Parts: sequence; structure tokens; C-alpha cells
Amino acid sequence: MIPWLSSNFKNFKPNAAIALNATRHMNKVERRKLFSPDIEPMRTAEGRWFEAIVYEMFLEISKRSNRIKYLAMKGADAPRKREEVRLGQNGLFYSKYGDITVRGNGQDLAEFDLLLVDSDNHVAFAEVVTSPSDLKEFEQEIAFKKKLLGYLYAQKTTPFLLVSSFDLSNYSVVKRLAKDKTNAIIHTSSCEQIKSLVKHYRPRILYNTPENHPKLIRATEIPIKRPFDYKQYHDEVRDRIFSEISKSGGRMHPEISDQTGQLVKKVLYGGIFPQSVKSLCDIYGLSVKGRKIEFADFSKYYTKAIIATDLPGYEIIIYLRSRQKKEYHKMIQHKDGHFKFERPTPSRVGFFLWLESIQPTLGTRITLRLLEAFSIGPRVNK
Repeated sequence: MIPWLSSNFKNFKPNAAIALNATRHMNKVERRKLFSPDIEPMRTAEGRWFEAIVYEMFLEISKRSNRIKYLAMKGADAPRKREEVRLGQNGLFYSKYGDITVRGNGQDLAEFDLLLVDSDNHVAFAEVVTSPSDLKEFEQEIAFKKKLLGYLYAQKTTPFLLVSSFDLSNYSVVKRLAKDKTNAIIHTSSCEQIKSLVKHYRPRILYNTPENHPKLIRATEIPIKRPFDYKQYHDEVRDRIFSEISKSGGRMHPEISDQTGQLVKKVLYGGIFPQSVKSLCDIYGLSVKGRKIEFADFSKYYTKAIIATDLPGYEIIIYLRSRQKKEYHKMIQHKDGHFKFERPTPSRVGFFLWLESIQPTLGTRITLRLLEAFSIGPRVNK
């Protein structure tokens, strides 16, 4: 499928019918923003539109080739009934917007712009990009998604398609991806070119829905071939890290070599007791939107603090449960050792439920050893 797409997709450009039909996957607000003079919302809507255009193109191209066995529904074609996010969910799900996601214990681990099955029964995926800024940490993301699908579907290779609306050929990350023969890099028309095809059409558009499309299936119908208990894999990694910290102490970067451990994206070590929060405030420091959080005021703003690290880099994170709003404040560490607010974690995401389930278990000693093990900077105060 990959060599065939590489050679044939170049000749398949989106036409006005495909571009107009793609707007059926967008809501009214997104459609209005497509031609907005306000650049930022326009670009966001454009990205959503182009992703839908690529999906519509694959609906057409999959009819022409036996190399594509199945194409997973998404957007407006996704099943109307979608499962609410809850703890313990593992595997493929549709989001409320019809996006295809893999969840681990309710947390979204990965989202796929397209999911396909090729004629050799390999599950493949595609990423759709409309801006060079989309390429930040792109290589690491693709490697994780390949690893994740490779594990779930017990396949040694996972084909990958990168479809862009601009020329990617000079970007080093794309050059590296292009060297892998299981990847296809496809450059189609620019968003400006596609817009020029549709700007004179009337607002009222008739959409062609793909009823009885011979290759369209639900993503959830692609059978997973291996057990997938993400919480178990997470807990195994967490316990191993605790064991290493208790043995040696000091800065470390534990290697995770087992296949299931490499699927874990973030380790949640636990909530920290009030005395541990005091040590965190006094030794490292917390600041939220320019305001320093002293321990004396901590309980005024927050109900608990949770310590975590991202993987594979072990970047340390503190999650603070807001007392005012139903959200967590994600705190990341700066080079001086201080923890500063990055963004909120809203209640609508599955990861929020996992954070809510965590209670204080960590005393001062283990909290400080965790901070020492993964801290990127010196302590603020001695």
C-alpha cells in the first residue's frame, strides 16, 4: 500500500466537490471561520477542514485500489452513539467529535487522523499537517503511535502516511521519516489553492454521505490482538521506579525496555501529604500566573498536589487540584528549579478522572527523592 500511495496519490488532487463535502465534518462556527480575516481561528478551522478533505479523498481513492482493504469511519460518519469517558477504558474509542482515539485507563494516549487496514491486514495510520509548527515533537509522536498500534495489532511493522498541504521535503524530521520504507510522505494542494476552488459556491451545499461504502468500517471493529491493561502497565513502571529510587537515590533516568512499559506515556506517583507540599513550596517553589504560592496560602487555592513524570524524558510535573474550578493546574519545572503554571487540565478529559482517583500517599522523604531524581534545575532555596 505504501509504495502505491507514494506513486499514485500525487496525481489525485482535491476538487471542489471533495472540498465542499469535507465541510460536513465541521460545525457551523468552524465553517464560518474558514474565511475569517482573524488569522488564528481561521488557521485552526483550516486544519480541521484539510483533515476532513484528506479523509474524503481516501473515501474516493480506497474504491479504486485493492491495496486499501478498510478505511475507518470518522467525523460525521462516526457512529452516533459514543461511549462516555470513564476510568478503566482501554482500546479504541470515538471522541464526541468523531475523532479516533486509543484510551488507556480512560486517558487519551493517541489520536489518529486516519486509520486504515491494508491488503496484508496491517493496520496503518495517517497524520495530516497544515503548518510547520505541527512538526514540533512530531518524530517522537509518530514513533509512539507506531509502537502502540504495533503492540495492539501484533504487527512487526506499522505503515504510516504523512499528508501535508505544504512542501515538507526540506524539513530534517521529514527527511528522516522518508528513509523508512514503511512511511509515505504525500504533499497535496495548499489550503489557499483548495479555497480558490470553492469561494464562489453558494452557502447552501448538498453533501454526499458515503452510504454502503464497500470499505468503510468502524475503528472499533478492527479486532485488537493483544491484552491491553494500561493501568497495570503503568503501575508496573511506577513500582519499578520507586524500587530504583529507594536503592540508589540521586539523579537518574531508569530505562524501560519491556514492550508494555514503553506504552506508558506518563507516571503518576501519587498525591503528596501536606508536609510534603510545604517542602515543595519552601525548597522548589510554585508560581501560578505570576503569583507565588506560599504553603500558608496553598489550601486557600488548592485541595491536593500530585507528582508525576512524562516519559520517556522523565520531565517532572506537579498537578494541583483547583479549589475554585473543576480542573487541575499543570505545573512544569523551569531551569531554576521553580515550578510554574503551564495550562489547566479540564474536567471533560479522561485524564482528569484518573487524577481525581489519586489520594495522598507520599511523605516528605519520598517526595524529595522523586524531585531530586528527575529535577532539571537546582533547588530554589537551600
